[in-house]
Amino acid sequence: MQMLTKFETKSSRVKGTAFHPKRPWILASLHNGSIQLWDYRMGTLLDRFEEHEGPVRGISFHPTQELFVSGGDDYKVKVWNYRTRRCIFTLQGHLDYVRTVYFHPEQPWIISASDDQTIRIWNWQSRQCIAVLTGHNHYVMCAQFHPTDDLVVSACLDQTVRVWDISGLRRKSAAGAQPMMGDPLSSQRLNTQGDFFNVTDVVVKFVLEGHTRGVNWATFHPTMPLILSCGDDRQVKIWRMNESRAWEVDTCRGHYNNVNSALFHPKRELILSDSEDKTIRVWDTTRRTLLQTFRRDQDRFWCMNAHPELNLFAAGHDNGLIVFKLERERPASAIHQNSLLYVKDSQVRLHDFTSANDAPMVSIRTAPAGQYLPPPRTMSFNPAEKAVLLTSDAEGGSYELYNLPRQVNGQVSDSAQARRGAGSCAIWTGRNRFAVLDKAAQQILIKDLTNQTTKTIKPPVTVEAIFNAPGSQILLSTATSVVLFDVQTRQVVSEINAAPVKYVVWSSDMSTVALLCKHTITLANKQLDQLCQVHETIRIKSAMWDASGVLLYTTLNHIKFALPRGDSGIVRTIDNPIYLARVQGGDLHCLDREGSVNVIKIDPTEYRFKLALQHRNYEEVVSIIRNSNLVGQSIIAYLQKNGYPEIALHFVRDDTARFELALECGNMDIALETAKAIDTPAYWNKFSQEALRRGHIQMVELAYQRTKAYDKLSFLYSITGNTEKLVKMQKIAIMRNDLQSRLQNSLFIGDVEDRVRVLQESGQHALAYLTAKSHGLVEEAESIRAGAGVEEADITSADVAGGSKLLLPTTPVISSTELDWPQLHVSKGIFDGKFNFGDKGAGPHPGKSRVADLATAAVDGDDAAGAWDIDEGENMGVDDEEGFGGAGADEVDLLGDEVEAGAEGGWGIDDDGELDAEIAAEATAAAAAGFVAPQPGISELEVWSRNSTLAVDQIAAGNFEQAMRLLRDQVGIASFDALKPAFMEIYTSSRSVLTTAPFATPSRIPLRRNPAESTEASQYFPAKIYSLSSSLEQLQQGYRATTAAKFEDGLVLFKRLLLSLIFVSVDTAEDANEIKQLLQICREYILGITIELERASVAKEEATEENSVRLVELAAFFTHCQLRADHEKLSLRAAMNTAYKHKCFKAAGEFAQRLLDLVPTPQIADKARKMITICDRQSRDNLAINYDARNPFVICAASHTPIHRGEPAVNCPYCQAAYKPKHNGELCRVCTVAKIGAKATGLRSLASAN
Repeated sequence: MQMLTKFETKSSRVKGTAFHPKRPWILASLHNGSIQLWDYRMGTLLDRFEEHEGPVRGISFHPTQELFVSGGDDYKVKVWNYRTRRCIFTLQGHLDYVRTVYFHPEQPWIISASDDQTIRIWNWQSRQCIAVLTGHNHYVMCAQFHPTDDLVVSACLDQTVRVWDISGLRRKSAAGAQPMMGDPLSSQRLNTQGDFFNVTDVVVKFVLEGHTRGVNWATFHPTMPLILSCGDDRQVKIWRMNESRAWEVDTCRGHYNNVNSALFHPKRELILSDSEDKTIRVWDTTRRTLLQTFRRDQDRFWCMNAHPELNLFAAGHDNGLIVFKLERERPASAIHQNSLLYVKDSQVRLHDFTSANDAPMVSIRTAPAGQYLPPPRTMSFNPAEKAVLLTSDAEGGSYELYNLPRQVNGQVSDSAQARRGAGSCAIWTGRNRFAVLDKAAQQILIKDLTNQTTKTIKPPVTVEAIFNAPGSQILLSTATSVVLFDVQTRQVVSEINAAPVKYVVWSSDMSTVALLCKHTITLANKQLDQLCQVHETIRIKSAMWDASGVLLYTTLNHIKFALPRGDSGIVRTIDNPIYLARVQGGDLHCLDREGSVNVIKIDPTEYRFKLALQHRNYEEVVSIIRNSNLVGQSIIAYLQKNGYPEIALHFVRDDTARFELALECGNMDIALETAKAIDTPAYWNKFSQEALRRGHIQMVELAYQRTKAYDKLSFLYSITGNTEKLVKMQKIAIMRNDLQSRLQNSLFIGDVEDRVRVLQESGQHALAYLTAKSHGLVEEAESIRAGAGVEEADITSADVAGGSKLLLPTTPVISSTELDWPQLHVSKGIFDGKFNFGDKGAGPHPGKSRVADLATAAVDGDDAAGAWDIDEGENMGVDDEEGFGGAGADEVDLLGDEVEAGAEGGWGIDDDGELDAEIAAEATAAAAAGFVAPQPGISELEVWSRNSTLAVDQIAAGNFEQAMRLLRDQVGIASFDALKPAFMEIYTSSRSVLTTAPFATPSRIPLRRNPAESTEASQYFPAKIYSLSSSLEQLQQGYRATTAAKFEDGLVLFKRLLLSLIFVSVDTAEDANEIKQLLQICREYILGITIELERASVAKEEATEENSVRLVELAAFFTHCQLRADHEKLSLRAAMNTAYKHKCFKAAGEFAQRLLDLVPTPQIADKARKMITICDRQSRDNLAINYDARNPFVICAASHTPIHRGEPAVNCPYCQAAYKPKHNGELCRVCTVAKIGAKATGLRSLASAN
């Protein structure tokens, strides 16, 4: 028997505990006067109640109401409401310490026991005492109601246990009699003690004498007529009673100090007692023998309590409390096809999922009399031999082999046929053999059906448990990992890091596995390559694979799901833990802790929807959206987070959320519709900005009109040349009497007269006169001058510069009402027009919403990728193959080949066979005329040159000029000095030298790429000198050097790799894409390392403001190089520290936030959060740095300065490094061989494309 600790606290001495009947809560009353409310599942403190003065000894939850009661050394009984978190009222009347308090299970009563030698029963609804039970002549330590009968039991230090009959009090309460009231002291003085204490309502039924010292505790059995008591005589006594008498049945002796509490196990025939001897002891109720002792070294136990429904106990001690259970409640089970084998009531039972039939198969060993036998922990089933292996913790770990009957006929086989042995784990590894783990000796024993050992294996690691695996393999669980081990070859196949694994669940096809730990689930394939990992804050109980490849698992209070790519969610809430057996559609078959098979209805829509999105099964996505009510903020947030705002738009009904989603996915029609529904200036302003950015001029006009932004409207009409509406704006300005707007509109229109009037009305007579005079309005000018009373001789005219012109607007080139920018009409997506959701409008409209291809969105989820000039070559293969409305990459290549092949006939290019025949005929005729020397054959080097257009193959053939010409055309190589060593290496390595006789010339033998497959001359190609695998090894070396901050070494490695990629040839399009990815990686790392080296150089110079600005800028630019995640974290940390050191708090906060988005280690994350907190208070940069993360840019590889979007730039034709135009024509600083800005066709590395 084990004490399985579920929860433990550290606090002051706990004098009382109480379980909530339904929720996972426990109350603890402390000796320091505090009451704590804990969630023992989550291990969190929910609340603290502190109104008692002195220790709180009694505590109890109400069985149905949101109440609990407490009693303490301040003589008070307090009733609390835990929802409102306050004391409702206080019951006063006791004259000494209150020891225990309990609610009646049915009546509105509270019973309290006190050191004033009385027991009081209170009506908590009327808040008055209804009975005082007297008769004890010492401290009353405990008093409790009977669970069902009208009885009360009390324990007192007068060495007696009393049983009280309260049936009269119930009858009186049912009759509606008024409760007694009064002061007990005055009642005693008036000789009315009998009436006051209600001796007629509550009478002593039995007085149990047998303890030799004070009795500390007494309690009823929940169902039987038994009483349990314990006391300072170190004994636990069992009493039996009937209607007429009560007597002592037996005594349990074993404690060697005061026994403070004892209770009956609610579900088994056990007694638990705790004592000041620092032990909790478990006794057999029938034989009164000691079964188990659980000891703590430092803590004396003071109280104990049992959960009213669950197999849980709580014990309070000197330093806190402990919640525990005595045995595992998970039934051992195994699943095979449509059947479930499980253990219940000492039997192996078979449950058929299809027919729901349940029948016993074989009885298993039970505990001998007076002993305890733990239940089986695991089961392993052999369907071929109809045999099961049961493993338990009995005798330090043992297993039992049972043969099941071939036919299910209701007959139960005898357990005497079982074969037993020692071992902590036992699993089947074949039809006629099973493996047993001897944990102590660290051996794996292979046994046959007769339980004989046939093989002994010493595992390569320290094994904690073994689990089944496909074929002849098993899983070895260690303290830090799980090892896939082949039993036959005795070799380690693979290994995965994981916490100690408790259970392993394989999918039906054994292709994926779930490793269940205490708080984590690791999903992996059958080679133990990790797919994802799910973390939970509470314990994971079981798991099972759905037929679609989704893992369903249970915690203490939830059924959840996990997808292989890492998404997880809640399916439904459960009241009590269950253990999954099978998932079939919406039916979830499971076992509960009682060993019963139940079927729970679940809704699989959410995880089916997410799985369909991940698999890009859009037809199923559409079907689910149509046929289910899949709504909720979590689904909307999931779609938005994963790059599907257009799908999320179909779920949302809230106008605000629809507006944001419509702007995000570019559906301006729905955005306009929701903006009209919301109709607030803030949303119209946001809509106008987005519409203006996308070129929807008419929508911008409408938004400006709704917000009455007259100045913006005038400017919009001016830049679009809409003079008619400008005239209307002028009239509106006159009606509004807005002189500023009139002046602005008159300038836009070119209405000089009105401009003069505006200036005159505003009192600017001088400007009005000058304007009229300048534009030739002589009469208006004279009128103004006369009105101002100024003589013309007094006016000093300014000299007008030559070539000056009047300020008049230009005539619009295009006069059209349709000024919206031309929109790209995309092919209709799968989600367009598929839905009809009522008044909120249908989905996006073709040509208006410009919804991106969903497949592309899933790959290129970050819209900023193109803005940052990030080459998405690494994803191009995926996009081309799986995008909508276009042919795949393979189809394009095949089509190109067919066109080229077919074009030969069209150009009159026939097969070379006829030409060869003509040449042969001419040679024959010449031979007839006389002797002709034989023509020399074509060398294999020339064949190589003819067969391939790759530069590397031309180099191997010795055709250097052709290779250099190809490299100039393809990647713009201008300097070959750095490539000379590679040229020579390729040339010399593509042939072998064979020496014959000493005087003979050595033979040079060309080395072919595929000598076994090349049967024709057209298949001859030189051997590969530079391969993709060697390039990947060089990449790893570069990564390691960068991680170790050896930047000079890393720069050399990445440049060497970048130049070698020119000469790598591959055979598949996938490998060619990997070459492009490697090229991008090299470019980013070379650029980043050069920036970091410059920063290190600047840091060594004198600390001036200019150098400080440059330091921060370089650190910021380094973070925008596309590095590996761990290197990006390092760059962000360095940038964050540099910016903070130079008081650029705004930039430092941005770097810290980006660092948090990459999920660093907890220590680094804490530092980043602190940095954000500090920087938010400052929120400014003390240095004027040329860096704005919100304005997209690329970095000039020469000057290491930003090139913002829209600014001119040139690129290296080989590595695609960006430069400012002034560097056009120079050698690239990254690859050092290509000419910046040169025209090139692109690098060719695919050999099969020749």
